[in-house]
Amino acid sequence: MALRTRRSWAGRLGRGLLWAVLLLLVAVLAVILWLKATSTPRVQGTVTLAGIEGPVTVTRDGWGVPHIRAGARDEDAMFALGFVHAQDRAWQMDFQRRVAQGRLSEVLGEAALPQDRFLRTWGFQRAAQSILPALSERSRRLIHAYTVGVNAGLAQGKLAPEFRILGYTPEPWTDVDSVSWSKLMAYDLGGNYDDEVLGTHVLKRLGARGLNEVLPPYPQGAPTILSRDELGLTGRATRAGGQTAVLPAATVQALRTHLAAARSLGLERVPGKGSNDWVIGGQRTASGKPILADDPHLALTSPMLWYLADVRGPTLHAIGATIPGLPGVVIGRNDRIAWGVTNVNPDVQDLYVEPEGAKLTERVEVIRVKGRPDVRLTVRQSAHGPIVSDVGAGEVGPRVALKWTALQPGDTTFDAFFGLNYAQNWQDFVTALERYVAPSQNFVYADVDGNTGYYAPGRVPIRRGWDGSLPVPGDGTREWQGFIPFARLPHTYNPADGLVVTANNKVVPGGYPFALGNIRNWSEPYRAERITSLLTAKSTGLTVDDVKRVQLDTVSLVWRDLKPFLLATRPGDDLSRQALTRLRGWDGNETTSSVEAAIFEAWLAQLQAMGQDELGGGTRINSLAVLNQLRADGDLCHDESEGRQDCAGELQASLKRTVGDLSARLGPDMGGWTYGRLHTVASDHRAFGGVKVLAWLFNHSTPTSGGTNTVNVARPDPGTMRQTHGPSYRQIIDLSDMNRSVYVGSLGQGGNPLGNHVSDQQALWASGAYLPMSTDERDWGRTRTLTLRPGR
Repeated sequence: MALRTRRSWAGRLGRGLLWAVLLLLVAVLAVILWLKATSTPRVQGTVTLAGIEGPVTVTRDGWGVPHIRAGARDEDAMFALGFVHAQDRAWQMDFQRRVAQGRLSEVLGEAALPQDRFLRTWGFQRAAQSILPALSERSRRLIHAYTVGVNAGLAQGKLAPEFRILGYTPEPWTDVDSVSWSKLMAYDLGGNYDDEVLGTHVLKRLGARGLNEVLPPYPQGAPTILSRDELGLTGRATRAGGQTAVLPAATVQALRTHLAAARSLGLERVPGKGSNDWVIGGQRTASGKPILADDPHLALTSPMLWYLADVRGPTLHAIGATIPGLPGVVIGRNDRIAWGVTNVNPDVQDLYVEPEGAKLTERVEVIRVKGRPDVRLTVRQSAHGPIVSDVGAGEVGPRVALKWTALQPGDTTFDAFFGLNYAQNWQDFVTALERYVAPSQNFVYADVDGNTGYYAPGRVPIRRGWDGSLPVPGDGTREWQGFIPFARLPHTYNPADGLVVTANNKVVPGGYPFALGNIRNWSEPYRAERITSLLTAKSTGLTVDDVKRVQLDTVSLVWRDLKPFLLATRPGDDLSRQALTRLRGWDGNETTSSVEAAIFEAWLAQLQAMGQDELGGGTRINSLAVLNQLRADGDLCHDESEGRQDCAGELQASLKRTVGDLSARLGPDMGGWTYGRLHTVASDHRAFGGVKVLAWLFNHSTPTSGGTNTVNVARPDPGTMRQTHGPSYRQIIDLSDMNRSVYVGSLGQGGNPLGNHVSDQQALWASGAYLPMSTDERDWGRTRTLTLRPGR
């Protein structure tokens, strides 16, 4: 009887638990359906909106790309762009403006305080506020129309799930919000603040020789973007040195707090991060007209940074990549010209050690913190710029100020980008770029008449007697002497060889009369060398398909250079011996199915950490520095604590660590160590990417090919082997028939994780496929049209 009773209770408990689980699932499903219903934007029918003068149609194609058609005014087209940005990416836009404002703690809590301290100290929002008064009247009109469109989109009441999860409603958009993110892009793409901080630490610990070991100069004979002939150079190279300031360890550590805060926001310079673009003249193509390609390498996030759009008003006709929160097409084409960009990375930042008695001003920033009392932050500023050495920690030694072109007033970069959207020829293109300030970019150009060109605009300081690579005294002896005149910035028009290739490599050879950067400013030359080699393998007859193959190339020239040293390693165990046997026959192609790619990239990551015992955890050297160490049996290979005296010992020990780690993660059978099992793109959400109960909904991942310094850049993150940076957008523009051009983003148009287009481009992007970059509705697939009608 007792047994029967226990079984009865057990049965009831089991049924009760089952019902509880079912009820929980129903509740979760109900919440998801409610979130979807309340956050999915309207994309069909008709809405009446104040702020436009004539009707506008927004036709979304099969991938969610809006094709905007406004007949009355260009401002109406820009209004519609703001409207669709708000419909599809409102959370991203709000997050980005909060970053610019240093107001993350208001919604994310005290965990975001380090980021807000960094952002307020540098003063990104203050710099953004100075943009609007400097712009042309046309730019201000278009920006305001965009702002009104954003607010019309927000007023539709379809809040993104992030707003509901965090429990707040976005504030109305402003014209300053429409330009503020440009300052964070300038930080992400311009300057050498991090190199100056690392350089002063290296100089103190290892001396001048160590500086060249950790931050190697650009190699002699490596490719430059422009040749001496294209620049008309006859002089010899100039060298600059000058007095530098060595900082104490406590000050270096304080400066590194900024780097840590920026890194947590995805704003960082990592080895291999960069971009590719090139333009091919008609004499090299099958069609006889130019082909232009671009793929900017940035953080791969969810939502993706870019938003594809086709924007057409009476005179504004542009299609390409836009950034939600910013008006206009950033990269793309109109009916007559095409353009692409990569980072020049000139030295536009300097750290000044202010002397005692230097005049400083102060301001108090009040940071509101969710669930906590407000935090008051005192920010000091010298004549050079904000004091960046005492954020959040009080004064820790010498007062170090930052001078940077992007923080100075008078930034007219938006005039330049609007000018590109309207440009009809090379002269219009050049005239537009005269207004460009920051971040300096390598602009490649092509037009339907067959012309090609290149320009590197932006404010680049002139330094006399010093090179800007390290902190300098702020006593007035090391001041900027203006900026390089626009007409003397590197440029070429219709180059004789019909080819311009840029991959963040050095821009100019010796003899250029100005210093764009110091000898350590440029990315390693591997991508530029590989692109040029592939494009010149055929002297004529290049097609869009050929360009696709180059853009997607995953052969590692780093492996080519390191191969002799790595294969000479004496194995320390059986797994190491197996790994070396596999590597001996490898062609360096880093595909997802390659075991060798996994071994090589994991081993390279170990070697890039070889300086951490000398310089502290977190210090990583690039591939060129690794190569130089192995060639010269350099000091960084030595580790007294582990008894290693040379690079042979470092190679043996690092290979043993590598195969041990891969075995622990992937199992003892080396045949199963395929690259794609570890190397997956990490398109993680900025706010919820690390929250386990939400990450499954907001993060997106897929296996990817490519590696460190391959043309298709896909550097594995040390430790995880995941890809966090890479080609955030790809475009290939065919000037013989613009509608045969192609483009693709890294994830999808939508920002709503419950929407239809949140990640539908990721599989295309990872596999090397593209979307039609066409203004012809026959190429749009299944469409849905929303008509915006003017009202009061």
